[in-house]
Amino acid sequence: MEPETLTSAPTVRLENVERAARTLDGVIYKTLLQHNLGLSDAYGAQVYLKREDLQVVRSYKIRGAYNKMAGLSREQSGQDVVCASAGNHAQGVAYACQLLGLRGHIFMPAQTPAQKVNKVRLFGKDQVEVVLTGASFDDTYKAAKDFCDQRGRTFVHPFDDLAIVEGQATVGLEILRDAPGSIDYCFMPIGGGGLASGVSSVFRQLSPHTKLIGVQPLGAPSMQRAIQTGLRQPLEHIESFVDGAAVKCPGELTFELCRELLDEVALVPEGQVCEDLLKMYNEEGIVLEPAGTLSVSALHQYADQIRGKTVVCVLSGSNNDITRMEDIKERAMRHQGRKHYFLVTFNQKPGALRRFVNHVLHEGDDIIQFQYIKKNNKEKGPVFIGLEVQRPHDIEGIQLRMAAEGFGYEYLNGKQDFLSLLV
Repeated sequence: MEPETLTSAPTVRLENVERAARTLDGVIYKTLLQHNLGLSDAYGAQVYLKREDLQVVRSYKIRGAYNKMAGLSREQSGQDVVCASAGNHAQGVAYACQLLGLRGHIFMPAQTPAQKVNKVRLFGKDQVEVVLTGASFDDTYKAAKDFCDQRGRTFVHPFDDLAIVEGQATVGLEILRDAPGSIDYCFMPIGGGGLASGVSSVFRQLSPHTKLIGVQPLGAPSMQRAIQTGLRQPLEHIESFVDGAAVKCPGELTFELCRELLDEVALVPEGQVCEDLLKMYNEEGIVLEPAGTLSVSALHQYADQIRGKTVVCVLSGSNNDITRMEDIKERAMRHQGRKHYFLVTFNQKPGALRRFVNHVLHEGDDIIQFQYIKKNNKEKGPVFIGLEVQRPHDIEGIQLRMAAEGFGYEYLNGKQDFLSLLV
């Protein structure tokens, strides 16, 4: 793919954002801009949280979806609408269908958890049909677009549409109206870029000195890569764990806006997101989805810059499935250096495990997983071992002692695809 010609991004006009705010009046919650004592104390800053996790569909997505659908022409509003989404956009479109009396076809990946599908049906009531298809979001998106084109329906894009961006931009208007003073930094998550494009557009016009930081998961850096290289090109592979921000390619419109308006795009490891998601729940009583936690997770990287400053973090959503919590805890502990996994070569002789326990492990080191199948006519065999340590640096001693005792091993913590089969 050749580099695209760099052009000036279209302007998101304030009067259009104000119009969107009036359109949304009585439809959405004007969510809190809430000062957070814990984060403020931790970073020596004044940290405020824009609580879109408390929005009517538990994410900001209703803003763009409703603004787009309420502005359809008479001809378009006589047609069914179609969208593709793994969750939050689907709920926003479904709720807008109910409020506006529009028929909707909501395409979602075939493996979407029942909890998310049920919420879409709850918000859409009898106005929507849910179509479960495709092994990935890209498959689902293609199916939705084909359906739309073949039947002459109106497609409601999750991010790459000016009316969607203007709806999301109302988040920025609310932040600036509610802020007690000047804002030095604003952190916001990026998936396809609709929220970051809208909020940044408002800030650049009303608070141009504010540093605008977009945040993406390390395993899905599509916008960061596009801005860095000047290429809007799909990534070959992404880590889908932070599903609300796992987008292979940013939108054409949102790429142009983010490239022009953002100061930086920070990348946050998925393990850090899990650690902060649990901390926000345990210490602050705030329930977030992984994408909704991204802006808070970025603060670690900016600790020195934000000290003494006023900071806003946009919490974008709270649609988290409780069945994911064990996986979230697991990833958080690996990120903290508390859980480690190995393939260890054991001699197939009596006493090998005893030697490993007595000579490799120390007090406080715990075996949490052990899988071994003895094979005939083999002198040695691989053992899958999971260890939990009390302090992150304890694992270095374990590795040194394994080598000294003649246990060959392969360290597995960085091999997520492999671990997902076993843990």
